[in-house]
Amino acid sequence: MGDSDLTDLYQSIILDHNKQPRFYGRLEEPTHSAEGYNPLCGDKVQISLKIEGQRIAGIQFEAAACAICKASASMMTQTLSEKTLLEAENINRNVHQILTTDSAVDLVQDGDLAALAGVRKFPARIKCATLPWHTFKDALKS
Repeated sequence: MGDSDLTDLYQSIILDHNKQPRFYGRLEEPTHSAEGYNPLCGDKVQISLKIEGQRIAGIQFEAAACAICKASASMMTQTLSEKTLLEAENINRNVHQILTTDSAVDLVQDGDLAALAGVRKFPARIKCATLPWHTFKDALKS
């Protein structure tokens, strides 16, 4: 697949998650939650979790945010649902690498998260993509 094809695919994935976000809405009786806010662009995201033992038994988000932030939150919640906290930590680390390094991504291994590699071309938007992930980590601390 050429660079142009990959760019088109990544944009398509981001647009899909923005228009049809997964795990969007309020989580009933969360055990953990946090709100993230980026004052530079106005993005706001609320992450709610239900942790049972060492597993994410429930995860939802609400957002008043740009397409990249909302799509990233959708991809995050879809990917982290039912994962252990250790798996979630490893996925979070991988997403940070996808967004901040030139490391190769693999659609098979990384799934929709690979689309976040397209954000690297727009350094000012990386904070939009990372806001949900930072908010998730804050929710775990709450």
